[in-house]
Amino acid sequence: MRFNVSFLLAPFLFLLAGCGGLVSQDTAKQGEIAPILTSEEAFDDQTFAKPQEARVTHIDMDLALDFDEKTIGGTATLDVLAADLASEIILDSNGLRVSAVTDEAGNALKFDLGETVEGKGEPFTIQLPAQKLERGAELAEGEFAATHRIVVEYMSAPQAEALQWLSPEQTAGGTHPFVFSQGQAINNRAWIPTQDSPGIRQTWQAVISAPEPLNVVMSGVIQGDPEPEGENRHNFRFVMNNPVPPYLIAIAAGNIQFSELGPRSGVWAEPEVIEAAAQEVGDTEEMIDAGIALFGDYRWGRYDMIILPPAFPYGGMENPVMTFLTPTFIAGDRSNNGLVAHELAHSWSGNLTTYSSWRDGWLNEGVTSYFENRIVEEVYGKERAEQEYALSYAGLVDGIQEVGSDSPVTAMRTPDATSPFDTKGFAIYDKGTVFLRTVENIIGRKKFDTWLTQWFDSHAFEPVTSEMFLADLRKKLIGDDAELEKRLMLDAWVYGTGLPENAWKPDSKAFAEVDSAVAAYANVGTLPDIEVWRDWTAAEQRRFLEELPQDLSNEQLAALNATLELSQTGNNEVLFLWLEVALRNEYGPAVQQAERFLAKVGRNKFVSPLFTALNETEWGKPIAQRIYAETRSSYHAYTRGNVDKTLLFKTSAGTALSD
Repeated sequence: MRFNVSFLLAPFLFLLAGCGGLVSQDTAKQGEIAPILTSEEAFDDQTFAKPQEARVTHIDMDLALDFDEKTIGGTATLDVLAADLASEIILDSNGLRVSAVTDEAGNALKFDLGETVEGKGEPFTIQLPAQKLERGAELAEGEFAATHRIVVEYMSAPQAEALQWLSPEQTAGGTHPFVFSQGQAINNRAWIPTQDSPGIRQTWQAVISAPEPLNVVMSGVIQGDPEPEGENRHNFRFVMNNPVPPYLIAIAAGNIQFSELGPRSGVWAEPEVIEAAAQEVGDTEEMIDAGIALFGDYRWGRYDMIILPPAFPYGGMENPVMTFLTPTFIAGDRSNNGLVAHELAHSWSGNLTTYSSWRDGWLNEGVTSYFENRIVEEVYGKERAEQEYALSYAGLVDGIQEVGSDSPVTAMRTPDATSPFDTKGFAIYDKGTVFLRTVENIIGRKKFDTWLTQWFDSHAFEPVTSEMFLADLRKKLIGDDAELEKRLMLDAWVYGTGLPENAWKPDSKAFAEVDSAVAAYANVGTLPDIEVWRDWTAAEQRRFLEELPQDLSNEQLAALNATLELSQTGNNEVLFLWLEVALRNEYGPAVQQAERFLAKVGRNKFVSPLFTALNETEWGKPIAQRIYAETRSSYHAYTRGNVDKTLLFKTSAGTALSD
């Protein structure tokens, strides 16, 4: 099938004055504007934008951080490429406080912020300037990098969902405030006036004013040292020369410092955390080399990371050149570094090639999870990779069993009648991983790797769809081989529910010792010796805890903790599993530690299930309500939203909260 792109695909060269050689850019794609896909599968129903009529190609932000008011404000200058008859452009907003819109000469432009749509925000419609920009001398006749330029003066709302403002008490140092953004899925419209859709890729640059002595990082390449501004403030400059989906524009600011890991990588963290952080991510250069060897060039220049305070709601966020990471993955032994491998892998799958519609979440996360496992195999060995694949496979099977194999939320490509944000994580991450492992084993690794490498290369810095992925795979790997097509079951995987019958199962030997120990405990109550437990990998410890019987007595739980020293573990993944099984079984001695954990950690992967475990019993419900009333304000909007639904949490006035 031929995939149409709109007329808005046009070459361009955006010149940045004074940036010198500090700008990271992909020379193979330099001078191109990413296409807008117009197929039915590419349509994004989570944006108000009409990019075939007028689209944003570049954003230039000049913003100031206000920690007292908890706002980001200033100007955003947008380059717009519009059709000949277009008279307006529609942006996305979610609570933006717009004070003025002008052309680049300062002439006022009419604008309107429409009615708010729950969960989506409001359309921000701007009249285009009557006068078009002059065509650049380097462009062919009739071609434009942008036809119009508009300037939006605005401020984010204090409760902007994309931003989390932390008090000094919520940081490791306890002295300075902190702020970070989380753009995915559709949160960046709360602080950036643009077309907030993954299929509308944009380049950007920014000048950010922050109070001294705080440092600022963004998902762009920093340009030189911060410049004094006066009044105890300084300015930071950033550039992203590769077109990215707008959800990948990110910012963080706080008392952070940098530790170099190698020629291409480094890590930022608070001074109190930086040493442990640098030690934990010390394999990053080796991981970058593994990614390049597997699936081609790393096109972003640098790969830096920032370890955020514990309130960060995710394990990691793949913001280009500046991955955001939770401190909860730090275990002291790099046993949770699959997280780093995952976020790095996004530099190919998700950032380089990005779904055009949120309904294709697996194209980012499933492909990345598969890629992650391949990096883990290269860096840490086949045994660890197979164990982590086995955990992923088990999570997929358990998830499907819980919701039913015919549930639409188990489909990798979200059906039209279902919200893309309702699709289960295991269907996006784990099912995508198993799908590609299955294809790899049927096709053959060498042949499959060659194909996947060219997929990334052919669609670099472009939006993609499931339809395109399958069409390319069929054309280049299957051809007219009807038997191979039948064996692969491609449509059943991508569009069907449940788990297809050809799913590639993990090696039964991956957890042979652990599964024997689980059986011994279930049958006669025998626990592994503490020395055996300590010698197990983190994956093996997780496997044991995940396979425990559902119902355990206080005596059994006490023996588990005493023998395996679960409450003393330094691995948060293991600690979480212990607390979950303890709370689910009404084990009182675990409540105090759970309360401390929930007061410190904001990662949704841990927080939501622990509150769910408490809420499942009459014993736990009042405990959950008491703890949540004390901790709720410290959580990100994403985590709060999930726990609010679980606990049906209400204000003292009796009004349901929503975020």
